[in-house]
Amino acid sequence: MLNTVPFVLTAALLAPTTPAAADPIRTVARETVAAGATGVQIRAVRDGHSRTVTAGVSELDTRKPVSPTGRFRIGSTTKSFVATVVLQLVAEHRLGLDAPVERYLPGLLPRGSEITVRMLLQHTSGLYNYLRTISLEDADLEKIRYQHHSPESLVAIAAARPLDFPPGSKFSYSNTNYVVLGMLIERTTGHAWGDEAAKRILRPLGMRETVIPGDRTRIPGRHAHGYQEMNGKLVDVTELNPSVAGASGEMISTTADLDKFAHALAAGRLVPPALLTQMTTPRSATEEYGLGVQTRTTPCGIPVFGHTGGIPGYGTIAFTSADGKRRVEASLTLGRGPGDDAFYSLIDKVICA
Repeated sequence: MLNTVPFVLTAALLAPTTPAAADPIRTVARETVAAGATGVQIRAVRDGHSRTVTAGVSELDTRKPVSPTGRFRIGSTTKSFVATVVLQLVAEHRLGLDAPVERYLPGLLPRGSEITVRMLLQHTSGLYNYLRTISLEDADLEKIRYQHHSPESLVAIAAARPLDFPPGSKFSYSNTNYVVLGMLIERTTGHAWGDEAAKRILRPLGMRETVIPGDRTRIPGRHAHGYQEMNGKLVDVTELNPSVAGASGEMISTTADLDKFAHALAAGRLVPPALLTQMTTPRSATEEYGLGVQTRTTPCGIPVFGHTGGIPGYGTIAFTSADGKRRVEASLTLGRGPGDDAFYSLIDKVICA
């Protein structure tokens, strides 16, 4: 049973020892494993003090603990990196936030003269989500998990279908938007989006453990295994060609590296203040998505922004308060859960602890 796997705690030197009964971070980690995660690592930062808590195991049928410094696939948290690069290009006047995609990538999209860069960033383009055709569930994943997918082939799936709604009229999350943004970065700079992200974000911030893998199927270095239920059995899906996600979700990182990114973004070190405000402001009061980041007001009244991520075997959280004083990064290696609600509950409990 997954809820009987051993629990392991690792705390950074900055964090004092806390009795289990009074330790909400440890409690959240235990609850996450009890809800079906194989393993979890949670990094919590408050006023400059950080600690990392781990629970569960890094590999089923073993007692190997989850490493507090292990790498993992971050899935859609990749989108915040792509959005940051795009907004830097906007700040450099190399891209127009409200310019049509047709100006930069002529002929690529249906109604490309009406879809703007901003709409791609905020998921209001209406573009069909190609992952509705390429399934990453059950046996379908086994068929494609080692295949190469080019950005052009992924966008072509969406371009062959009608828009879900008129551009700019509503919000609907579509991975196609960020594959197009990756192509837009390459067309504008002459370099692959991952190379630009490395030059502009990873190297300046010292994010040495973060990888943009391309077609490489393995997670380098120490890492926990990810699982997916198929036909009633848990299958190890750690190895995967992440080109099926591309600029919408292929990156690999650590909680420490994600914290460097979240801290720098909140501090205004990556995006100019006016653009950061736009990045972290949803289009309307009923939406919780800005430009490449999700927004949320926690139960204790602290507003946060960041991104969750999901890719077979792995779930990711990376959120910061607006002032950067409270941050949470977490990796969940998935088994038979937990569901999406648990991700947001984890954010709330850690930020409000």
